[in-house]
Amino acid sequence: MTEPCDLDAVTARRLIGEKKLSATELLESCLARIDAVDPAVNAMVARDDERARATAKAADAATMRGDDLPALHGLPIGIKDLEDVGGLRTTYGSPLFADHVPTQDQGIVAAVRKAGAVIVGKTNTPEWGAGANTRNAVYGVTGNPFDPSRSAAGSSGGSGVVLATNMVPIATGSDTGGSLRNPAAFNGIVGFRPSPGLVPSDKRPLGWNPLSVLGPMARTVPDLCLLLSTMVGDDAVDPLATTIHGRQVRRPEDFARPDHCDLASLKVAITPDFGFAPTEKHIREVFADKVGRFSKVFGRADEASPNCAGTDESFEVLRAVSFLASHHDRATRTPDKVGPNVRANVEEGLRYSALDVTRALKQQTVLYHEWQRFFETYDVILSPAMTLSPRPWSELYPAEIDGKPTRTYFHWLAMAYAVTIVGHPAISLPVGLDRSGMPFGLQIVGPRGGDAKVLAVAAALESLLAGDPLTARPVPDIARLKAAPRLADSPNFLGFD
Repeated sequence: MTEPCDLDAVTARRLIGEKKLSATELLESCLARIDAVDPAVNAMVARDDERARATAKAADAATMRGDDLPALHGLPIGIKDLEDVGGLRTTYGSPLFADHVPTQDQGIVAAVRKAGAVIVGKTNTPEWGAGANTRNAVYGVTGNPFDPSRSAAGSSGGSGVVLATNMVPIATGSDTGGSLRNPAAFNGIVGFRPSPGLVPSDKRPLGWNPLSVLGPMARTVPDLCLLLSTMVGDDAVDPLATTIHGRQVRRPEDFARPDHCDLASLKVAITPDFGFAPTEKHIREVFADKVGRFSKVFGRADEASPNCAGTDESFEVLRAVSFLASHHDRATRTPDKVGPNVRANVEEGLRYSALDVTRALKQQTVLYHEWQRFFETYDVILSPAMTLSPRPWSELYPAEIDGKPTRTYFHWLAMAYAVTIVGHPAISLPVGLDRSGMPFGLQIVGPRGGDAKVLAVAAALESLLAGDPLTARPVPDIARLKAAPRLADSPNFLGFD
């Protein structure tokens, strides 16, 4: 029999509205799952049980009174530990903020709270989101629920794991080099990078820089749409927010559920690497096999990619500039309390000149124009979401792929940042397992501003693939995780090799 925590968000919300499930019952089921499973994976790192119970109780009272119920009414949610929650320990994975308790909610947190979500706690992240291996010196490492000795990816790794193990039905995340999509791929759930400005951000130090976005994570595309609809909005604090002459051009209700999509009408480009990403032979073969199972449903499916020449160089410079804006002071004043990934990016940024930055911005513009021409022919692009299968979390980052050295500690994320650099929306959809028995993620990339199209295609594919065990969303063995040893007892749990 399914436990309440195993219900998808859309079903749970419907049952709450029909008075067939109470918010308190759902919350207690989620808390019990956290108690049983989290010791094996270390994903929900700061809990707020007392306030969550009070919120759930108030939600039940509102339901019984017959009040108008908001979209996320009574749904437990995990909040990434890069996002401020008023009154709850928020560390950003940094020893400098190990005891930090914000006084108010960040915008995205305030939005989901207003929409009725019950905040259960904070989900683990690498220090300041740097690197896609979720481990830090405050809370330690987060393990993959399919094999806790392997990486959960990141930087929204904790969110990916709490969703995969049904600790909560929805969670928040953020994405620069794939941090919503990477953990979705590694943990068998759905992560969506929206167009910059669709979800307002009040914490980007470079307000006009579109590399970093906030967004939703869930177990299914309809659940993700439900959460996204509560995040979309116009907030003047974000200069990229979606308005034109004071008129909001993309409304929350436009994303509450995926649109219908006729897959047979689509012209699809298929690429294993965008022409440059260092993709494992194993992943190339799995991708070819997975796509080969369903590519005939499209009206047209070609092996093709936009011209991505110069993506590595442009992203490396612009990412480093962002790190300078965010972390230069703390990396120079307290270097002993800043981890190796953050230090590496700050040091790299200091080596660049104004001319280097100018060249990177010009190349970004060239890439953007290349992508616009490409999407004159194709509706969406399909690629692997990640360049490799999950490796042990003891490896800070992959220094080589198939024997070839990587350029940087984030080069293995090239499949994701190929999309980041041009600002297009993209989703990672779970498509069964790879040959190592780990989740495989399919990246679906849409045209400029094509958020609704990406979600519609993803929902249609999700429905199509659910009927085949080789392509359906994989589910971790909860019983095995309940019996697994505590991850905190692993060697080097807190430290770095």
